[in-house]
Amino acid sequence: MLRRAAELAIRRPRTVVAVWLVVLAVGMGIGGAVFGKLGGLGAAVPGSESRVTADRVDNLDPRPDTIGAMVTATAAGRTIAGDAGLRGRITAAVADLRGIPGVTQVPDPYQTPGMTGDGQAIAVTVTFAGGLGSDAEDKALDAAQTRLRAIGTPDFQVRVSGGPLLDDALNKTAQNDASKAETLSLPIVLVLLVVVFGGLLAAALPLLLALCGVASTLLVLFAFSFVTDLSVYSVQITTMLGLGLGVDYALLMVTRFRQERLVTADVAECVRATVAAAGRTVFFSGLTVAVSLAGIVVYPAPFLRSMGLASCAVVAVDMLAAVTLLPALLAKYGHRIKPASTRRRQGRWFGTFAAGVVRRPVPVLLVIGAALVTAAVPVKGMALTPGDARELPATSEARQVYDLALAHFPGHSNADAVTVLVEDGAARPDYLKHLRSLPGVVDSSQKTYPDGSAIVSLTPSGTDDGAVATGLVKTIRGEHQRAFVTGASAHLVDFRQMLVDRLPVAVGVVLVSVFVLLFLFTGSVLIPLKAVLTNLLSIGAALGAVVWVFQDGHSAAGFGGGVKGGLGALDVTVPPLMIAVAFGLSMDYEIFILGRIREARLHGEDARTAVVTGIRHTGRVVTCAAALLVIVFACFMTGGAAPILEFGLGLTLAVLIDATLVRMMLVPAVLALLGEHGWWAPRTLRGVHRRFGVSEAAEPVRGEVLQRV
Repeated sequence: MLRRAAELAIRRPRTVVAVWLVVLAVGMGIGGAVFGKLGGLGAAVPGSESRVTADRVDNLDPRPDTIGAMVTATAAGRTIAGDAGLRGRITAAVADLRGIPGVTQVPDPYQTPGMTGDGQAIAVTVTFAGGLGSDAEDKALDAAQTRLRAIGTPDFQVRVSGGPLLDDALNKTAQNDASKAETLSLPIVLVLLVVVFGGLLAAALPLLLALCGVASTLLVLFAFSFVTDLSVYSVQITTMLGLGLGVDYALLMVTRFRQERLVTADVAECVRATVAAAGRTVFFSGLTVAVSLAGIVVYPAPFLRSMGLASCAVVAVDMLAAVTLLPALLAKYGHRIKPASTRRRQGRWFGTFAAGVVRRPVPVLLVIGAALVTAAVPVKGMALTPGDARELPATSEARQVYDLALAHFPGHSNADAVTVLVEDGAARPDYLKHLRSLPGVVDSSQKTYPDGSAIVSLTPSGTDDGAVATGLVKTIRGEHQRAFVTGASAHLVDFRQMLVDRLPVAVGVVLVSVFVLLFLFTGSVLIPLKAVLTNLLSIGAALGAVVWVFQDGHSAAGFGGGVKGGLGALDVTVPPLMIAVAFGLSMDYEIFILGRIREARLHGEDARTAVVTGIRHTGRVVTCAAALLVIVFACFMTGGAAPILEFGLGLTLAVLIDATLVRMMLVPAVLALLGEHGWWAPRTLRGVHRRFGVSEAAEPVRGEVLQRV
């Protein structure tokens, strides 16, 4: 297949490039519409008690009230109570708001206990009718916002947030962060690629491949938006992956092409050799990254499953572009790309370093292993949140409303109501009273129905992910078999349980798939096990750092006022997606190195010497690729959305740890300890590898030349 791809690129380079340019144009044009389809922030799990109960509540009460917006107005340096002018403006606004079509309830804050808080702020809540169409809801929301903001004066600031306004703020923040990160990262990546390759043309090829990856990402997400909900952070996450892998694959291919140019001046022959060697590595790397991400698909949560499928598709497109578009560009313009340097010191530092590790593998293994395990310790205390205004930067209006509510309204709850459906026969008055009196409930209401059922809404103190709210869900479920719970906190409880229940399946899918692919690539049964264990160490250390910074608040001031002091939990999307992407990227570098080690063994080197040779040839490529990825991920950390900051820091650290401590030290140490045994496989599996695996013969003449590079 790779040979045919190379021949197609050589014979028809213009056609191949034209097809990919169309993909690029369509992706940037049509794919951009995906930003208007983002949402799906909830942690709802299909088939869970919370999801089933939510549907039953909707059927029982098909037009429930939904909170559309909350306004918090603050008065600087004076009390609310004595301001007659303010009271008149708010009273008039309440009357006008009640007359807006689609608005069902606007309590008078002066007549409602708790709405004036500590006397320094006042809150007006607007409730919209359930079941409104999107156009009607938008009109009602715009009219309500306009009237609420009209209350403000130069010395009395009005802030509006809640419901769809919060979702809109999260969406806009995500879109702005993605645009900012791409604008920052692409020029920096181009400059570094020019430094690496010593020429603009060679440097532009990886960037073009990465842009095609981004365009395909937008197209894939746009297609998925028609069949499932997508998280507002899906664009950044998949764009990170598309940019990173595109640069990685192109860097490997172009580097190998420049090396092949030392062997022959025939560009077509260089392209064939590049695709046969580096293209094979890219192919196996892409498959391995894809199956690593496929572990997310086993989770039933729609946003996880859709992002897993979308990420797999992005990896596949990047891989396809690397073995078709890039060879076509090399066939057309490769004669203008300089050959690699023939200086013998090229890669010598990496070879010397690897030789030192190989001579002392035990101390290296013990020190690095202990450091990574220690860094992973905070993961034991990791908590998850379904997402709220805390994920926005401190300058966001929605975040300011959230913070002001905590500061000026003692006892105010930032948690959504826990909804309890009590079936016919169980809705006795004494039990309903017991529900409303449970510890932590700060407000409650109930509706009874002719069939004897009841819906009880319990507002817990704290937040949706707090111990009070989640504990309330567990208490109710444990007390009565005919009381069913839904709401944001119930969805979170079920989501956490889903992660635990499906974890063995997800891990099994990934480990078995990775083992099979690495076995086909190397012919060893021990090297795949080593790869999995070392990857888990680097990922655990990176995730531990994310928990330590964002959840616990250590060194969080450097990420802006939004996360200063810690958020108390990580967004539910971050850990599973970060683990999957980081594992895939780690396997990417693993295969880069193993590919060259395997080549050295095919040329007759023993196990330890082959390790040094492999690191010497790939150390620079892996280091440059990691540096470029770190830049991409770090640029995404310039935004304000907490999940992207968490994801960006986690992947930045995962790549840094993997490319330095793991690939340059831990992997050579383990392979040195294993020696020739590392490449062992049972007799039966050796036969399987001979039949289905990568088993081409060595190329002594070409190999001898490339040994000098």
